[in-house]
Amino acid sequence: MIALVSAPSNLGLRPPRPGTVPGTSKAPEALREAGLHERFSAAGARDAGVVLPGRYVDDDATRPAGRVRNERALVEHSRRLARRLDEVLEAGDAPLVLGGDCSILLGAGLALSRRGGSGLVHLDGHTDFRHPGNSEACASVAGEDLAAAVGLHWPAIADLDGAGPYFDAARAAHLGHRDDDEHADEARRTLGLVVSAAEALAQPATRLAELIRATAGSGYWLQLDVDLLDPSVMPAVDSPDPGGLDVDTLTTLPAELAPAAIGASVTVFDPDLDPDGRYARLIAELVAEGFGGAGLRRVALSPSASSQLERLTARGGHAECEAPDRRRSTRPPWGGGSPWGDRLSLRTIRVARFGDERS
Repeated sequence: MIALVSAPSNLGLRPPRPGTVPGTSKAPEALREAGLHERFSAAGARDAGVVLPGRYVDDDATRPAGRVRNERALVEHSRRLARRLDEVLEAGDAPLVLGGDCSILLGAGLALSRRGGSGLVHLDGHTDFRHPGNSEACASVAGEDLAAAVGLHWPAIADLDGAGPYFDAARAAHLGHRDDDEHADEARRTLGLVVSAAEALAQPATRLAELIRATAGSGYWLQLDVDLLDPSVMPAVDSPDPGGLDVDTLTTLPAELAPAAIGASVTVFDPDLDPDGRYARLIAELVAEGFGGAGLRRVALSPSASSQLERLTARGGHAECEAPDRRRSTRPPWGGGSPWGDRLSLRTIRVARFGDERS
């Protein structure tokens, strides 16, 4: 069963203007108003509540060096979100987290790291790969979440409770940045797969999904930042950049990827930039079609499960994990790191589609 979790955090974003507050905290309720919860409920999903963040503070004038914006509140929210996700997973359900800004990826990563780890699929209009090793401007985790998720940030956010890195970089796949992204080259050297928006638009979505699954393996977290869309389609985000994906591609891609995901998150929609609600309705439609139509699979990871889960062959609600054939190259023509980690083993784990009755 899908469990909808609201995480209305704006703590990882810079203020739109000095003294103002980002509007992403309003996104879950705007999506509810647009009919998202009603559609998922009709399909058998449940509402797993809200994890409220602390108060947003524009702390640019007072924040000491070596700390990110709203650090204390962001860390506490990540821990509480991780606990809520752990409860959902323990119940045998698959979480769909409605943000909020994309710093909520830290909470998802913390939860999954404690349960043995998973792959990561990061669909975003930016690499979000800024970190203290490549920039002196580190402050807003919403532009640094992918780097933090694979351990390339200050320990205060990249190693919460000693659980970092939250995801294995070799099993992390990013898709969607624009060609002028300043951290794309480093991301290509570090992650298992990196695909720009331009490269993605030149490939069938089904082929892209194959490459991503080959990198992340089965049992990954699926993070979708809606600024992946071109601003001609989705301007209601904090950093709209031209050259993004079209609606058809962004509908097909999650539908292809969702069946092998443990859970997912949708982030960075700003209702303050959507006065008549048209973009909330578009996102509700995309999420319902992409995540609800195909259905996700729930991979029941125990805390002792291996962090290297391989391809699943579903058989009547069960699956056999199979190690990949290393002789077959899954490297895309535009490059990228090794799509598989080095520590692979054969295991058997339970898999159930969203909405299936648990035995």
